[in-house]
Amino acid sequence: MSDIPVYDLKGLNCPLPVLKARRRLADMQLGERLWLETTDPLAVIDIPAFCREAGHNLVEAQSQTGGHRFLIERGEV
Repeated sequence: MSDIPVYDLKGLNCPLPVLKARRRLADMQLGERLWLETTDPLAVIDIPAFCREAGHNLVEAQSQTGGHRFLIERGEV
């Protein structure tokens, strides 16, 4: 089992998943990873755009029942 924490953002709609992810990642160290789980259909656009703009690495994106899951590696901000 992975030691990567999961941040449950299910039930939140735009822009809350990005805003909450930004805050959570700000408290992490460079290179640490975090899974985000969302049900917002716009997250497939918003989360990758947020990562590009904020300097984080979107390692993986997965579709899952009712939503999506994103693995993000904290970059230099």
